[in-house]
Amino acid sequence: MILDETFQLVNGVEIPKVGFGTWQSSPEDAYRATKYALDNGYKHVDTAYVYGNESDVGQAIKDVPVSRDEIFVTTKVPAETDTYEKAMENINESLRRLSLDHVDLLLIHAPRPWRRIGEPHENDDKKNVQVWKALEDAFRDGKARAIGVSNFNIEDLKNIIENAKVAPMVNQIKCYIGNLSTGTIDFCQKHSILVEGYSPLATGGILDDEQIQKIAEKYEKSIPQVALRYLLEKDILPLPKSVHEEYILENAQLDFVLEKEDMDQLDKL
Repeated sequence: MILDETFQLVNGVEIPKVGFGTWQSSPEDAYRATKYALDNGYKHVDTAYVYGNESDVGQAIKDVPVSRDEIFVTTKVPAETDTYEKAMENINESLRRLSLDHVDLLLIHAPRPWRRIGEPHENDDKKNVQVWKALEDAFRDGKARAIGVSNFNIEDLKNIIENAKVAPMVNQIKCYIGNLSTGTIDFCQKHSILVEGYSPLATGGILDDEQIQKIAEKYEKSIPQVALRYLLEKDILPLPKSVHEEYILENAQLDFVLEKEDMDQLDKL
């Protein structure tokens, strides 16, 4: 079953192949949906400091009859954090909110503040190195079993790699059918950085695509299932998000293989 399968990070840590996303989930929905997902076999939950739902995700983890050691938890330091000291404050606050002594994966949420995404500034490199040092220390001190980044392009990654004692193990970026040709994925995979794909359904943008629908019908699957399986075939870890029980279950039913001809067709979209 796909929920029992893992990728291996460069430091040997096993990370479940499908994550459960909580972006844009209200605290109430985050608790309910996370608990339902964990009760139904999910083992990997993704949240962030700025989502405003870490406490609720943490409560869900506490309330399920599943050992903490069997649950992989990810959180993220805010993109706006620009000093080592503030990053350490964020990390400690996230652990407090989650009621955990460590997370399994800790990421820098973005290389620059959201208002400037796509508009690099010379100070971003210095800021990212400082924040990365905090992640390295959290990793050293056992507050995180693995560390990485999110929304980093190739130049942002090179800056960290060139100045790091511990290289990023993960880069979480937007990934969906028709949006994999930026070069960042190839760079990550060549440098043993696992790619996690958020918004794997293009925030709903691919749900009416007729070509994907035809392929889905061939396998007697849904468009979301094909989209998630497509990422897995690319060795990308998908992070589907839903607050609806039906879709939470459906998104985990990925034990099929897309034939090469169908992968080739999806690559062209």
